[in-house]
Amino acid sequence: MFKRIVRKDGSVIILVPKKDTKSATFEVLYKVGSRQETDANNGVSHFVEHLMFKGTHRRPNTIDISKELDSIGAEYNAFTGKEHTGYYITADSTHLPLAIDMISDMVHNSKFDPQEIDRERGVIVEEINMYEDNPLMYIEDVFEEHMFAGSNLGRSIAGPRVNIQTISRNSLYNYYKKYYYSSNIVIGLAGNFNEAQALKFVDKLFPLEKKSARVKNKKIVLAKQTSPKIRIVKRSLEQVQLMLGFKTLASNDKNFNKVQVLANVLGGNMSSRLFLNIRERKGLCYFIRAATSPYEHVSAFTIQAGLNKEKTYEALEAIKEEINDVVEKGISADELKRAKDNIRGRLILRLENAGSHLNFLLSQEIIEQKIKDLDELLAEVDRIKLSDVNQIAKDIFQWPNANLAIIGPFEDKNKFLKILKK
Repeated sequence: MFKRIVRKDGSVIILVPKKDTKSATFEVLYKVGSRQETDANNGVSHFVEHLMFKGTHRRPNTIDISKELDSIGAEYNAFTGKEHTGYYITADSTHLPLAIDMISDMVHNSKFDPQEIDRERGVIVEEINMYEDNPLMYIEDVFEEHMFAGSNLGRSIAGPRVNIQTISRNSLYNYYKKYYYSSNIVIGLAGNFNEAQALKFVDKLFPLEKKSARVKNKKIVLAKQTSPKIRIVKRSLEQVQLMLGFKTLASNDKNFNKVQVLANVLGGNMSSRLFLNIRERKGLCYFIRAATSPYEHVSAFTIQAGLNKEKTYEALEAIKEEINDVVEKGISADELKRAKDNIRGRLILRLENAGSHLNFLLSQEIIEQKIKDLDELLAEVDRIKLSDVNQIAKDIFQWPNANLAIIGPFEDKNKFLKILKK
């Protein structure tokens, strides 16, 4: 169960009480991410997130923040996505006032000290280097920059190094002031807390402001595809990273859960079609999975695999064969049941954790989607019919719309293109 409170300025509080725990999580989401950026300031949302930990007027530097949280054994972090930025602290519930105070201080009173900004430039560049040096992580950026090229979803979250190295203190601060306002926030509390006391604390530390609208994401307009698109990042690797994907329904589309069921059947677990047929029976990869990257207006249905470089072409042909088999013959009633049961089990386990349950709800609220709690979502999944999933597969898997990204020792796109076109 949860409670949703809309405040007078349009900000929203989500409460998830859970009395059988001794911990509490406080989390805030702002509706700002790389989707709000331009080519010139790409990376600024992520940079601002880093600066929230670099000192406030009451807690002058990073050490003051980390020592205070470490002294109570808290878990704390922040994250930037393409559509929102979040901050959270989980601690012994007796320290909830500190958690609320800390995040309030960070998001309202960070100093944007010029020396700290310059030091953080190097930290973020090293973070970019870390991702690019790990093909397993980097392939997703390569793929989305490729598939969503020409739109604001095609920009990376970290941004290009030149932006990080040159963006001014004023640009960072003005961007922060533009998007870090009360009506653009969703506030969440989960775990063991006294509701009246917690709300009093939140109202004090996150005071109401002039009512205004939450950020609206502009509709994504992508060029029409008439042929598969391929991007290769040449690297001398023994294990190639491959990601094949197709555009699909928006994250808040009423039929999006049908896409998730399809992803589960194809590559959501170790008994899925791709895992059994591509890895276990044919031995063509170490890992393979199907998943969704959900966004407002458009999402991506992806298949990712880590492959021996000598078996890359063979594996791509085998993946295509599996996809064609789903389109032509459909999935079975048994596969549908197993996918539903798997999704049900995973959701129940995930939402047993109060912090995970809170983030699940906040992520829906931040895009102004009607919040579906566990029971409602499971009921929707139960209602999905075999014909629904088989039709979704036909809608998604159209080869002229395929997008392929590869990190490995290749240069020529033609052989890959030939496989996707035939």
